[in-house]
Amino acid sequence: MIPSASPPPFPLVELPDLFNIAQHPESVPWKPFRDGVEIYRLYGDGITGPTAALLRFRKAAHIPEHVHEGYEHILVLAGSQWDHQGKIEAGTLRIHPPGTSHEVRSDAGCIVLAIYEKPVRFLGE
Repeated sequence: MIPSASPPPFPLVELPDLFNIAQHPESVPWKPFRDGVEIYRLYGDGITGPTAALLRFRKAAHIPEHVHEGYEHILVLAGSQWDHQGKIEAGTLRIHPPGTSHEVRSDAGCIVLAIYEKPVRFLGE
């Protein structure tokens, strides 16, 4: 007999056709996040514990400078974004280690999958 497992702390999430999300962005229930940036949280609240979310940057949108208290994984699904490390385009994964900081911009707009080990701390807030 297999022992019953405890329910997971987060619901099962499945995103079909994720790499083609830019072709059907209206299928995601986006919510406002920052000026020109919308978010869809897959799990977590962005305030405590780990978080994963889709972020949609409109043209010329940016996220102000913030510090990563834990690892951040960014996978660009469509478009491109840049910071002081340079530009990353669709299909690129960038991992920011704990203690790093940056401001993120997207000139033409983009959609990214962001996975945070710990919440980020925005500077100047």
